[in-house]
Amino acid sequence: MSSSLKKSLKRFLHWGPAVAIGIIKCVTLTTLYINSMWWPPNRSVGGMIHQMVFLILSALSAFNYVMGTICGPGFLPLKWEPKDKRAKKMLQYCSVCEGYKAPRSHHCRKCERCVMKMDHHCPWLNTCVGWNNHAYFTSFLAFSVLGCIQSTIILSASIYRGIHYSWYIYTNQLHLATVQFGMISLSLSIFSLGLSVGVVIAVGMLLYFQVRAIMRNRTGIEDWILEKANYRYEGSDKNFIFPYDLGTWDNIKQVADPSCAPIGDGIHWKVRSGCNQYTLTIEQIAQKEEKRARTRTYSIQKAASGSWLPFWTQGFVVALNTPCTDEPRIKLDVGDIVKVTRWKKYWLFGEKVQGAKQKTDKNGLNDGDKLITKKIRIRGWLPRKCAVELVNPDSDDEHEHFTAKKFN
Repeated sequence: MSSSLKKSLKRFLHWGPAVAIGIIKCVTLTTLYINSMWWPPNRSVGGMIHQMVFLILSALSAFNYVMGTICGPGFLPLKWEPKDKRAKKMLQYCSVCEGYKAPRSHHCRKCERCVMKMDHHCPWLNTCVGWNNHAYFTSFLAFSVLGCIQSTIILSASIYRGIHYSWYIYTNQLHLATVQFGMISLSLSIFSLGLSVGVVIAVGMLLYFQVRAIMRNRTGIEDWILEKANYRYEGSDKNFIFPYDLGTWDNIKQVADPSCAPIGDGIHWKVRSGCNQYTLTIEQIAQKEEKRARTRTYSIQKAASGSWLPFWTQGFVVALNTPCTDEPRIKLDVGDIVKVTRWKKYWLFGEKVQGAKQKTDKNGLNDGDKLITKKIRIRGWLPRKCAVELVNPDSDDEHEHFTAKKFN
């Protein structure tokens, strides 16, 4: 077994895949058992077709889920560089992977790799959704919603018949008295019905956003970049043109394929007239330059525990106003320096200024089991009351001569 396949299979050793597979199996097995009483497949052609349709939807959901997890999003090779050396100045550099980011590629801090056409990191897959598994992921969502709609109908109708079983017997409607529940089967049916309805609502919303993204040929990250670009150009004579919007049908063809195979090589993309391969990356670089220009330096005056809900150390108000994001919270000691780029009333987001720390990692592709040394960037949220801003952070003796501004 190849090392890359072993790493792909290890993705299933995580709570996300365990819960997802558990939901699929629970809903499937309970629905099949209950459907055998509600509409027995061995008594009518309609019942047989009905059950076959559900089995096909369930099997396709499981297949696309497994393939989306095993195939992964597609990672850029470590230390990747463009063939045209002149393109380097139009690309961003990843200090973790020690290479350049190809157009539409972004670094995932959880996968610890640069992902081609990264949309988001999915905890249910325990990997990212990107160029290589986008079609599998979208197919999984679609078949899951369709299967759970059918499951919801079967379970809700069966529970109704089971509850009224005695009434059907009393009124001599024996053809409807087909569903009998014990305490365990009734509990499982109600539980599975709740799971099915939850999947239809939650996964249905996610499917809507994915279909919309495919029709626009934009990932979730690119939506955010485009929003900031439109804000940057607001009030000027120029407008930012998103380079990958080729029209609805051509956009769909960039992902849709009967085999769910990825389109292209994940590095080079079709662009609309008037744009080039680096239009979006040039805009990203400009946005990051503005971000660096508004960066402020803070000194930590009170230790931050790194807790998501620091009730005991920072108080209930700070804990209850924690940012609604999966970005990390960082642990800091008194005297640490942080470069802050985002501000909320009770929280700050920034990167700890530190010496080059190292760690070993075995997740790199194309390197077998060779240990890969990477630099760690410690970034995340910290309580605002822990820090004070350094008004003159570039002073020769920063710790003795800065003027601090406290935020109450």
